[in-house]
Amino acid sequence: MVSFSNDADILKYEPILFGELHLPWQVLTKGTEGTLNGTTFTAENADFVTAHVSAGGVVYLQSADSSLDGAYEIVSVDSATQLSLSVIRSDPTDTAVAPPPATDISYRISTFGPQANEVGFQLTEYFGISPGNPASDIDIEDVLDTSALRLASVFAVISIVYAMLSGKAEDENDWKKSLYYQKLFTKARGRCRLSIDVGADGVVDVTKIGASGRLMRD
Repeated sequence: MVSFSNDADILKYEPILFGELHLPWQVLTKGTEGTLNGTTFTAENADFVTAHVSAGGVVYLQSADSSLDGAYEIVSVDSATQLSLSVIRSDPTDTAVAPPPATDISYRISTFGPQANEVGFQLTEYFGISPGNPASDIDIEDVLDTSALRLASVFAVISIVYAMLSGKAEDENDWKKSLYYQKLFTKARGRCRLSIDVGADGVVDVTKIGASGRLMRD
């Protein structure tokens, strides 16, 4: 499996997808009686490790007194019962920003990992790279920088999710949002320019152009 975006990337564009519009069948874990102090979230009855929670994920928190109500980026999984969190950051290398402190917190961690994996496969297929193209002699590890694919992945995942929601609730606005993000995905994919080092010597051998999916030799 390969993916170019994570849930925190989705959070930057559509926080509501981790709130009332989350996918119930893609909830990794949920519980109550959590405590948030600084960037440290603790839930004594949780098992975040077994639930496959990971950095780059998103947790939705709501305190009993409603002083805390929102989705936050998971910076790290520190133990089975403890996470480091942050208000969403523009750059994941920035210092974590603490959410408001609270106690008696209900939490839920849902994911769009399955959709991101599917989009990752489709993108590698489009660019003629393994695993999307098993016959290709170019692996994803040969691409010197995959960051250009992140935005395309984000838009595609959001489009897929809103299409799923529109089919379930027959909501015209959800379908319109799906089409809107599909257009953004097509444009973002077209702007991709992938530099590929087939010989693993740090030298660009070929370039994949997203606008045409074609290959250019340097």
